[in-house]
Amino acid sequence: MYQELLTYIQQLEDDTFQIGSERKQKLRQISDFISSKVEEGSGAKLTFVCTHNSRRSHFCQVWAAVLAHHFGLEYINTFSGGTEETAFNPRAVAAIERAGFKVENPGGENPRYKVFYAEDAAPLTCFSKTFDDEANPQDGFAAIMTCSDADENCPLVPGTSLRISIPYIDPKESDGTPGEAQTYDERCRQIASEMYYMLSQLS
Repeated sequence: MYQELLTYIQQLEDDTFQIGSERKQKLRQISDFISSKVEEGSGAKLTFVCTHNSRRSHFCQVWAAVLAHHFGLEYINTFSGGTEETAFNPRAVAAIERAGFKVENPGGENPRYKVFYAEDAAPLTCFSKTFDDEANPQDGFAAIMTCSDADENCPLVPGTSLRISIPYIDPKESDGTPGEAQTYDERCRQIASEMYYMLSQLS
């Protein structure tokens, strides 16, 4: 794993002490889902859902994937989707780059970004799509709602084995302001620490 990214990850354990008890309980429900899938002899599929699949759901997908790799939990596969298709927002892309990822942008209205985190690992492919896109699992997965809007507008996600809501404040509220980068970095860090806590329950 890239050294800058590894250093970032090594600091996340201290951040987990700031997660509230109710939030930890929700995160442990996802950990329990993963454990149940392992006991069944199958891999665990996690689909993170947000309205536009542009910011929070991608943060979750990327961090869950990389931290699963970090903890040696290779049976976990992560995905993301929205109720609408837009694009992985460049501000969110910049935030993960500041955290230590390397990102390739092929261009276009909805680029299929390649997100690299280690020299010896295949990159993640990140682009905006609806939650039921063919690139995402169609059954037996956990639908993890990362924004309240998607949670309210998508009460039923077909094919789920678990549907759970862990909403995050949208960093979009800071777009165009002097504090934009700081807000995106804070949301990126919050999500990283919560994914760290969730997966540390399995290691």
